[in-house]
Amino acid sequence: MVRGVSRDTPERFLYLTTTGRVTGQPRTIEIWFVERMGRYYIIAERREKAQWVQNLERDSAVHFRVGARDEVGPAIPAKARTVREPDLVAAVSSLMNVKYGWSDGLVVEILPDTTAAPT
Repeated sequence: MVRGVSRDTPERFLYLTTTGRVTGQPRTIEIWFVERMGRYYIIAERREKAQWVQNLERDSAVHFRVGARDEVGPAIPAKARTVREPDLVAAVSSLMNVKYGWSDGLVVEILPDTTAAPT
């Protein structure tokens, strides 16, 4: 389990921070997520056209936190990647459908770096 994130969290949002591929500045989005086996999954409705997907494809080092917008918590360092494996896409889509009733888009996996301290 990632420090600062409860397995039983009823949270609906994940805050993902990527590095802007043009500006080099941090860019944060609020997005629906699911957790599966210690990894976090989000879906880009606009697929590869989403700016944040383009950012993480350029630099896979990201930070994230789970919670409410007004909560202040540590950002967890992680690596992100687009998911192409059909079985994993299907499993994540199923979890998203159960939690949100929606799962149409490009699946992105966030793998927390459990060796690094949250920022």
